[in-house]
Amino acid sequence: MGGVPTVSVNETSLIRISEIFGPTIQGEGVLIGQPTVFVRTGGCDYRCSWCDSLHAVESRFRADWKPMSVEAIWADVRALSSGRPLTVSLSGGNPAIQPLGDLIAHGHGLGYRFALETQGSIAKPWFADLDVLVLSPKPPSSGMKTDFAALADCLAMAGEKPRIVLKFVIFDEADYAFAGRVASLHPGLPVYLQPGNHTPPPPEADDAVIDLDGIMERMHWLVDRVIADGWFSATVLPQLHVLLWGNRRGV
Repeated sequence: MGGVPTVSVNETSLIRISEIFGPTIQGEGVLIGQPTVFVRTGGCDYRCSWCDSLHAVESRFRADWKPMSVEAIWADVRALSSGRPLTVSLSGGNPAIQPLGDLIAHGHGLGYRFALETQGSIAKPWFADLDVLVLSPKPPSSGMKTDFAALADCLAMAGEKPRIVLKFVIFDEADYAFAGRVASLHPGLPVYLQPGNHTPPPPEADDAVIDLDGIMERMHWLVDRVIADGWFSATVLPQLHVLLWGNRRGV
């Protein structure tokens, strides 16, 4: 494997992995529709009421999270992508919990790009090495409270290199108002708004569960709301992966 960068591996650098899958398309936000391989880490500091990835969040699934070295993860990514560089989406749970700096450096050496989505509750220096950073503060419907100082720390850590955007899942007026408030605090960041899916399945479910009528109702309402308010800098999108596959794992 001449020319492939190597990394030193020790116990503290192992990354807890819930699943690695793809290539598929990114289903939401700034990279919607773009081919990607997902590296989903295990563990989260939030417990959102409508979480659609509980298998990567709740401690009862901890035994399923595999501690992997950078090189082991990369063997899976290269096999899935046939060695052809594309975007690697780092997700969770909250991927900011995990030590991902070496993974990003390793993949960049092979021509891959990295996008990470986090709620903005934990800041890491390696945010500055990302290609895309999606900050997705959780609105009131999640049952969580945003630490605005931590969100500001995430922005400070990222600096000028990554493309940074805000993304919000919207269910109701309170969520919409929350998105507007956060956006007003960071006027230079692009904003993506998307209606949420109210019916996540249990983590072990294999069947797609889609609240299609509710999603479309919220989508129409959200479009009308944004236009009526003149919020012309916002981008309104569906969660494409939900429309295609519901909350099924591994797609």
